[in-house]
Amino acid sequence: MSTIKIKGATLFTMVEGEAPYEGDLLIKDSRIAGVGPSIAEEAKEIVDGRGMIAMPGLVNAHQHSPMSLLRAFSDDLKLLDWLERKMLPAEGRMTPEDIYWGAKLAIAEMIKSGTTAFADMYIHMNEIAEAVKETGIRASLTRGVIGLEDDGGRRMAEAADLIDRWHGQADGRITTMVGPHAPYTCPPHFMKEALTLAADKRVPVHTHLAETVEEIAKIREKYNCTPTEYLADTGILSHSHVLLAHAVHLTTEDVKLLCGIKGGVAHNPVSNLKLSCGIAPVVELLEQRICVGLGTDGAGSVTTLDMFEEIKAAAWLQKLRAGSPAAFTAGEALAMATIGGSGLLALREEIGTLETGKKADIILIDLRKPHLQPVHSMESLLAYSVNGADVDTTIVDGRILMRGRRLLTMDEEELLRQASVRVKRITEGV
Repeated sequence: MSTIKIKGATLFTMVEGEAPYEGDLLIKDSRIAGVGPSIAEEAKEIVDGRGMIAMPGLVNAHQHSPMSLLRAFSDDLKLLDWLERKMLPAEGRMTPEDIYWGAKLAIAEMIKSGTTAFADMYIHMNEIAEAVKETGIRASLTRGVIGLEDDGGRRMAEAADLIDRWHGQADGRITTMVGPHAPYTCPPHFMKEALTLAADKRVPVHTHLAETVEEIAKIREKYNCTPTEYLADTGILSHSHVLLAHAVHLTTEDVKLLCGIKGGVAHNPVSNLKLSCGIAPVVELLEQRICVGLGTDGAGSVTTLDMFEEIKAAAWLQKLRAGSPAAFTAGEALAMATIGGSGLLALREEIGTLETGKKADIILIDLRKPHLQPVHSMESLLAYSVNGADVDTTIVDGRILMRGRRLLTMDEEELLRQASVRVKRITEGV
């Protein structure tokens, strides 16, 4: 049995009502075996947590990982221009091997900035699954499917194959979803086909929702309703679990339609800001007890996959939107990045808090830095001062993936070399 003990850390458990305290955490194999002020039991490996915060790993609830190869390639454009003029032509040149290395580049960045689980939607998902398996991170994988043209059922077949081949693999670190891309790219019959597949396979649905005003206008013109009403009409919102990415443009009636859904909304504040999409009504969603997590979106739009930047942006935007600094707290932003994300990935019973019996997905943050001292409020420090480079150690499923800022499951030098070579071919002349 593999055993690890983190000694003398400040434990920020994210358990409701539990204040941070100094203590120990014991890991046996993939799970937390004990957490408390002092643990006498010895372990094969000791991690010195003095001067560190130990907290649940962050959950990136919406990502397109291979787009890391297109980071800062097409900035300062409107979403449709960004997509049609730059992203789609470059993505069309990406081979399955490019997808693999792009996913590994994203995973390296996520591990180094404290993300231990993510939800991904892309193509060539077998290559992404291999990258997840090799690197040790946790992921919910979705083959994004578009229904605007007849492909003979190929995309939906690939979505089904992903589920059959990978759901529960990599010691359970990989789960899967069905991914009809968005209301404006999937007509009603196609949405219902995706829903039938998800129901048959007993997996969640992952889709985009109401990201731009252009999408709102398209759906209104074609179906005389909002994108949220459109999803409700197709039955998606009644599915056993649905992950809705963005949900920026929601009416009061839309929010009511989302009440009671199993799953919730992945808020992507930095991407939505950078593409000038708008500010999602997060406070209103939370008031209606709708689960909200945080995502980065793909690096092609957001540029950075540092979830601590999303935490900051989420808090600032909701304060600005409400016109009150008290409208949204540091604690609420941190909960979205941990507990909320675990709920969106249908893993709330497994990750999101530091509790005995849960999976050992843990990060250690080094506080011994000028910008992290003094410590008046741990929540405020984590939400407003910490950045991804402050993460010292990342543990997933009881395995140390990074220690002392050094990646242990991949060759970082080779990774950077592969990315540099591949991106020249992908973007040249676009």
